[in-house]
Amino acid sequence: MNKSKSLSQVWWCIILLLGLGLESASAAGVDPKLWRSGDQKFSGVIIPGFASTRLRSWSLLDCPFSPLDFNPLDPVWLDLRKVISVPQCWMKCMMLDPYNQTDHPECKSRPDSGVSAITEMDPGYFTGPLSSVWKEWVSWCVEFGVDAESIVAAPYDWRLAGPVLEERDLYFHRLRLTFETLRKLRGGPSLVFAHSLGNNVFRYFLEWLKQEVPPKLYTTWIDDHIFTYHALGAPFLGAPDALKGVLSGVTFGLPISEGTARIMLGTFSSGLWMLPFSDNKPLSQRNTTKTEGLVAPDWPVNVLEVDMPPSALAALANYTVPIQRFYSAQKISDGTSFKEMGEFDPQAKLAFYQLKKYYLDNPLFNPLTPWERPPIKNVFCMYGINLKTEVGYQLSPSGKPYPDNWIIKDVIYETDGGSLQTRSGLDVDGKGGVASGDSTVPYHSLSWCKRWLGPRVNITRAPQTAHEGSDIQEVFDVEHEHGGDVVYNGSRDSRIKYITYYEDAVGLAGKKTAVWEFDKIDHRNLVRSPVLLRELLLENVHNSHPQAVRSFVSKARRVPLRDEDCYWDYSKAKCGLLDYCEYRYVFGDVHLGQSCRLQASTDKDILQYF
Repeated sequence: MNKSKSLSQVWWCIILLLGLGLESASAAGVDPKLWRSGDQKFSGVIIPGFASTRLRSWSLLDCPFSPLDFNPLDPVWLDLRKVISVPQCWMKCMMLDPYNQTDHPECKSRPDSGVSAITEMDPGYFTGPLSSVWKEWVSWCVEFGVDAESIVAAPYDWRLAGPVLEERDLYFHRLRLTFETLRKLRGGPSLVFAHSLGNNVFRYFLEWLKQEVPPKLYTTWIDDHIFTYHALGAPFLGAPDALKGVLSGVTFGLPISEGTARIMLGTFSSGLWMLPFSDNKPLSQRNTTKTEGLVAPDWPVNVLEVDMPPSALAALANYTVPIQRFYSAQKISDGTSFKEMGEFDPQAKLAFYQLKKYYLDNPLFNPLTPWERPPIKNVFCMYGINLKTEVGYQLSPSGKPYPDNWIIKDVIYETDGGSLQTRSGLDVDGKGGVASGDSTVPYHSLSWCKRWLGPRVNITRAPQTAHEGSDIQEVFDVEHEHGGDVVYNGSRDSRIKYITYYEDAVGLAGKKTAVWEFDKIDHRNLVRSPVLLRELLLENVHNSHPQAVRSFVSKARRVPLRDEDCYWDYSKAKCGLLDYCEYRYVFGDVHLGQSCRLQASTDKDILQYF
């Protein structure tokens, strides 16, 4: 390893060590006193998303006519060999009783534990990279010297709805103990990193905590144990993909049929946790944008259009019901669609039962309702935008028996810029927004957290790559009505991927809120994006740095911090950003950009952000 690369890695070590409250290590070119953050020590708690915790067998299951059996601690989610070789056995270990969420009589599975449970679902030379979720994130921490005790995963059985998670596994009791243990161990509060469904789980934890802690101590407990909440790709208003799993089936790229996937997913009560829903206030009471644009207060289109089979008409309303039915997000989440379709579709009938039991009649609260800002000091929402994302479906009878009795006739997408199109590319009338989603969650759902921003907002748009500030756009003190949206319609260069930052200029009651939108980063890859990791590290170091004077890290420039940030400028036939990068060929480099490497870094590179 060359000297400059070593210095670069040491420099990043210090950032991470201080950001998570570890002991600083001295290094050439860096004064350790500049990085010391007092006695404040943070921990990181990761709450993974749907299908992002490894499940292991807790049974002895003999699979006929195959040498591959299931023994205790064998991987179930995921073991691609067994999915292919013994699919019936694998299904037994995956499926639950759809009515009470108990295990299959012949096989039961339980979530794995520790950080390894969330890195790769199916470790292996070929399957590992394909099933990687948090591995890159964790690898960064390990590479730059973060103490293993400061990073804690909170894996869970992602097949279960919130009430069953607590009833069967005491998950929320254990999560509370995790926060309390980390405070005693590290001496400070934790940073929460929740991805996708993990945000819904964290919200349920906060509601559950209200019942466990005296009301006067609830806010105190949160202040003592949670410093920052990072919502990564959060489906605040749900995602149509969850509805697709109920009515058609989602295979996750596995070699199984959609019908098989539909049967399996139908036994998971958690599948309804991300159903689309809308603001339940009357339209006249909903806040909309009052700045530089307008975002519709409801979903862009009806989430579901169904061509009812002829045999269903009499069952529905004595032939008075139209053949085609339209269901808005609200009619999906209140069960209207499942109740009507349940007359002739067993899966819809089952979905209505689960929806009533675990969501609509939940004594704690109905999770399918709009979020309020959590009472946490710092809240950061981060998500990708401007990718083709499904927002609605058109279903027709297939003429086949259950579970393949439906066919998706057409899909409605929101595309780059917020326009609506069918699968064939035809334009669709609807209430499109200013952008599209992250390929899984629509923009309308991801951006709900912008309503949590304070009365005045600073907006910055900057390139994702390292830059010297030549393409920065800034608007300060934009007025924002509480509960309303805020939109920035600045210029874009189609060749550049941007980050758009919405950050409190004036917060609410001493709290700080920020929303970061990343161009062209999809839902799954968000947690392993180097751009996101860079911004997270800078912001979290800033929060505890003794010389920080700004509320947020400066966006004026981004100097290269790793070799990967350097590039070859073909227009000038040399490495770009020569103040920080240099051309240095190493045997094995296959292109010019790979030979552009970082020069030695100093403490001045970090102080500019504070």
